[in-house]
Amino acid sequence: MQIPLKQYTSLLAHYLKPQQGRVVGLAIALLSSIGFQILNPQILGYFIDTAVSGGSQQKLLIAAFLFMGLALLTQILTVTATYLGEMVAWTATNALRLDLAKHCLNLDLSFHKSHTPGELLERVDGDVNLLSRFFSQLVIHVLGNGVLLLGILIILFAENLLAGVSLTLFSLIALSLLLGIQSVAVTPWAAYRQMSADFFGFLGEHLVGREDIRANGAVSYVMRRFYELLQRWLPIYQKARFASTILWSTSVGLFTLGNAIALAVSAYLWNQNAITIGTAYLIFHYTNLLNQPIERIREELEELQQVEASIHRIRELLNVRSQIQDLGNAHLPAGALSVSFQQVWFSYESIKQGNREQKITPSPSIHTLQNLSLHLPAGQTLGLLGRTGSGKSTIARLLLRLYDVQTGEIRLGNIPIAQTPLSELRQRVGLVTQDVQLFQASVRDNLTFFDARIRDTEILETLNNLELTEWLQSLPDGLDTQLGADSAGLSAGQAQLLAFARVFLKNPGLVILDEASSRLDPITEQCIERAIARLLHNRTGIIIAHRLATIQRVDQILMLEQGKVVEYGDRFTLQNDQRSRFSQLLKVNATTLMA
Repeated sequence: MQIPLKQYTSLLAHYLKPQQGRVVGLAIALLSSIGFQILNPQILGYFIDTAVSGGSQQKLLIAAFLFMGLALLTQILTVTATYLGEMVAWTATNALRLDLAKHCLNLDLSFHKSHTPGELLERVDGDVNLLSRFFSQLVIHVLGNGVLLLGILIILFAENLLAGVSLTLFSLIALSLLLGIQSVAVTPWAAYRQMSADFFGFLGEHLVGREDIRANGAVSYVMRRFYELLQRWLPIYQKARFASTILWSTSVGLFTLGNAIALAVSAYLWNQNAITIGTAYLIFHYTNLLNQPIERIREELEELQQVEASIHRIRELLNVRSQIQDLGNAHLPAGALSVSFQQVWFSYESIKQGNREQKITPSPSIHTLQNLSLHLPAGQTLGLLGRTGSGKSTIARLLLRLYDVQTGEIRLGNIPIAQTPLSELRQRVGLVTQDVQLFQASVRDNLTFFDARIRDTEILETLNNLELTEWLQSLPDGLDTQLGADSAGLSAGQAQLLAFARVFLKNPGLVILDEASSRLDPITEQCIERAIARLLHNRTGIIIAHRLATIQRVDQILMLEQGKVVEYGDRFTLQNDQRSRFSQLLKVNATTLMA
């Protein structure tokens, strides 16, 4: 059996190094308890021989108390080892979870589009849970039980050469046989883990979309797929359990044979007057004790192989590199930011998959944006118009570098965004969409994204500007009121206003509004319009809209169709040009309203 020691040791070294003291204490406790397990039967053998030979009561009492003392000390060490093991395991696995979660959050959208949240949850939580014992006790138990096995065999050789040779041969054969057949269980359990990830991915995806599923009568379809997944899962689980059962039954048979060998050897040596009754007991007791390290070593190595699958999946995830390289060190200027697109081509279909590079050749047939060029001066506002799928929201994603362009260049404040640190870029660009994500946290944390540097006075002033003071006062605990991730207790308008408050608190130089008022009633929309006017003051703005009423404040108009610019220019110029599409849209809109 090949064990990837390099992967194991690098992972252990990285996550156990901060806990060196606990790990040393854990090793001492475990190895000491193993030493006492080897020593204690010697006291029992001495007790038996002393009792049979008619030894003094004082010697028997000393042996009895010594045996009980060592047994109690062994239990204390076991409890200590369990406590330290749990501490080491939780600390290490929580650190690994944090690293995996941070890594996933830093990966670009192309990765998340190809992996369901449930699948990532299974990797971040399920695979890491499997590593809990690996970090705390697995390796130490393998080494410790190896020491226990070696110690027992040495004691048996010391007691009697025939007993030592026969039981050493038995141990080698049993261990080799068990390790040889345990590979049967590796493939089924790896398939089980992958099926588990697929199942939780399916479950998470459909629980999130439960409202749409129920509203569209798709419950039966989802339940059928659920049933099909379970039907595929069951035989995989049965194969894995059957393989484990084969290992268990083989172990039971071998250890029964070991006991028979010990009894036969003991009986033979007793008849030859080569050993005492106490030694006969020791041979049988140590043979029973041999079962523990052999079985445990087999179990630990089997679990190591299962852990290997999880380590491989975790390392595979950590080795995924974002296509967005955060290597810039150019800082954006203060205040409003100008926006410039220079011959930008972009296609979701041409994005690199994983670490595999693709040669990008501009082709109008596959590109979402085709040769887009525009310039929006600092402090002005651009209105983006176009049908669904024309590329409007893609422009917002490119400005935030959620994706990178294939060819061309985007500049903010006359600085290429690829040369700007991502943290600064996303701090200076504010985005408000119609879908507001709230967290299971307080109002304060939902507004500040858990940034303790933002003072309550700033939050209250922002909420007052958005006319949300009355709503805040109606909450039982004010800013400390807990909100749910499903926006329970909030209307769509209130949730949208909270999203605006987030952008106010960021104080960005560029504000992008992606259909931000499409879900609001007319009264709330008027409130939003007043908030937008304040938000865009002394800032650059991009308003993505389907409704023409939402872009009456813009300076420029850009109309897209299938990723291509069909009209671009000053709003008033286009509005007064009877031949422009924008002018024609305004007329159609006015006619529709009058009708």
